Amino acid sequence: MEQRVDPNIPLESAVGTDPAYIPGLTAPRPAEAAEAEEAKEPVPEQSAEPEPDAAAPEDAPTPDEEGAATEAEDEASGPVFEVADRRGSIRADRDGIRFRLDDQEAEFRWDELGAVEVKPARFGRRFTVTVHLSTRRWFDAEVDAPARSHLNEWTAELDTVLDAYFEEA
Repeated sequence: MEQRVDPNIPLESAVGTDPAYIPGLTAPRPAEAAEAEEAKEPVPEQSAEPEPDAAAPEDAPTPDEEGAATEAEDEASGPVFEVADRRGSIRADRDGIRFRLDDQEAEFRWDELGAVEVKPARFGRRFTVTVHLSTRRWFDAEVDAPARSHLNEWTAELDTVLDAYFEEA
């Protein structure tokens, strides 16, 4: 009779070998699974060749006009908060909250946020917004106000957007 000396517990190879490993973070789905899922969805048939007699209507908006129209509809559909300085910006709208610093940008949807914290500076002109994710992580962005009086206005404007879109659980 053979006996095994080592335990039957599988080792987590990523923990010891991958310095970027974060416990609980799952990898994206493989492309094959995504393609198989797309193949299940019915796709409406469209002819590849346009009809020669059919002309585009003259009053149809161009793609640039459509983009401008959708931005105008987004802003008209609810409150939007946006502040910026020379390096970064903070924007909150119906899609979520976006932080930008130089060439880096981070977007957070409302459903993934656990809390939003606003910290206007006590003495300076710095306005800080911190988003807390439900995964116990947080990210913050800072914007310098042109004048100290803007801090209270920005806090009130952000509260309006948070009241409209953010639901605390």
